[in-house]
Amino acid sequence: MNRLSTQWGDIALARFPEDPRDPLRAWDAADEYLLRQLGETSPDLSGTVAVVGDRWGALATSLAAHGPVQITDSFLAQEATRANLTRNGLTAPDAPLGGVRMLSARDTPPERVDVLLVRVPKSLALLEDQLHRLAPAVHAGTLVIGTGMVSEIHTSTLRTFERIIGPTRTSLAVRKARLIFCTPDPALSPGPSPWPLRYDLPDGTGALAGRTVTNHAGIFCADRLDIGTRLFLRSLPERRGPDRVVDLGCGNGVVGTAVALANPQASVTFVDESFSAVASAEATHRENAPSGAEAAFLVGDVLSAVADGSTDLVLNNPPFHSHRATTDTTARRMFTGARRVLRPGGELWVIGNRHLGYHVRLRRLFGNCEVMASDAKFVVLRAVRS
Repeated sequence: MNRLSTQWGDIALARFPEDPRDPLRAWDAADEYLLRQLGETSPDLSGTVAVVGDRWGALATSLAAHGPVQITDSFLAQEATRANLTRNGLTAPDAPLGGVRMLSARDTPPERVDVLLVRVPKSLALLEDQLHRLAPAVHAGTLVIGTGMVSEIHTSTLRTFERIIGPTRTSLAVRKARLIFCTPDPALSPGPSPWPLRYDLPDGTGALAGRTVTNHAGIFCADRLDIGTRLFLRSLPERRGPDRVVDLGCGNGVVGTAVALANPQASVTFVDESFSAVASAEATHRENAPSGAEAAFLVGDVLSAVADGSTDLVLNNPPFHSHRATTDTTARRMFTGARRVLRPGGELWVIGNRHLGYHVRLRRLFGNCEVMASDAKFVVLRAVRS
């Protein structure tokens, strides 16, 4: 845990779940730049303040006294915010979240926004969708400020603000971070968001070939099927009977839906920390799965909501980035969670880049690991719970 100094005092912040071995802070120079700008200019924060894309709650926690609305696609960001509000004494029986109202990226945004603060996401599509959804709430007097690291702000980022909200300019870089200043133009009519995007799956995807996938903005490979998932779909185990299956880190749900098509008796649980991913998976499954197929859709922290020893098969394509940082922290937690929820004899199947060396960790955790398929870039691994 570290402390962030702001105009409103020092606050203790940590990522979620908190890991004393994790050296990464819960904020960066972009968050500090935005908070310093607000502290120095003292804008009117008495109206509706919307904080979009707050990664670990640093912005919402700092501004808690002003009752901001936090809008995020990340369950972990919401949990981090709750934990950070609590550790700073910003919770009370009559204000359980310290005055911070939390909305997901799929929830209806406020009808009016007077201050819009945007932490620029990695995904330009997610930024586009968020701004489209918020544009009707913005008015001529709305203060709009974005923030991000220099490596995250591109010409396309500025054009997106300008096309949807109004004239846009950037600040000078400070500690490799920039601010984006946008002046709302009431004459703009950006229209509805182009998301979600739908596309048909190509040949080589088994029973899914030619079927339609739904993708909300911001999920992994939302505009195409990535080559790793193609290999995974070709390599899935052929199983029959009433299996309990988890599609862990489900994205748009193609892997779990493929299981539902191949084994109509299976019960598939789709799990992701992204609200948009789970919404995509639910839409994909609903359109393609057999009638009566049993499925559940969970937004959550890895497998925390799945009971011990309850699962026959876990299918997993773990991420190896946390925003800009390359890390195997999420993969390690996914593997550990999978071992906990699998029954004896249950199997974890993992797709990953060859260079990540997941086989070493799986052998250490499960006592076994077998290569089931591979190509020049990816490998499909199987570990069995003893």
